[in-house]
Amino acid sequence: QVQLVESGGGLVQAGGSLRLSCAASGRTFNTKAMGWFRQAPGKERECVATISWSGGSTYYLNSVKGRFTIARVNAKNTLYLQMNSVKPEDTAVYYCTAGGDSFLRKTTSDYPYWGQGTQVTVSS
Repeated sequence: QVQLVESGGGLVQAGGSLRLSCAASGRTFNTKAMGWFRQAPGKERECVATISWSGGSTYYLNSVKGRFTIARVNAKNTLYLQMNSVKPEDTAVYYCTAGGDSFLRKTTSDYPYWGQGTQVTVSS
C-alpha cells in the first residue's frame, strides 16, 4: 500500500520559514516526478512546485518563485519544500504528490498518489 505522509506544517508569522517533508512508503518514486500542491479555503487546489525524478528540473508557481525550494532525496524516498519569507496568502493545506510522468505536469489528475495534507497558517 502506497502512503505519502507530510509533516512540518504549522503556524508561522509572516516573513518566517517552514520546511515541509513528505515520506513515501510502499513503493519508490525515483523514476517519477513529485510535487507539492496547496488548497486554500474556498479555492481550487493549485500546483506550488514540482520536481523531476532526478531532482535536476523544477517548476514553481510564480507567486512562490524565489521564496520556496523543492528538493528530493531518492535514497530516502522523501520530498521537501523549504518555505521562506512566507506571506499570509501562503496559508493553505499543502499536499505532497507523486507518480507524475514529468515535472511539467501541473494538474491534480497528473498525479495518482497523494498525502493527507498538512496545514500551513501564516499570520500577519
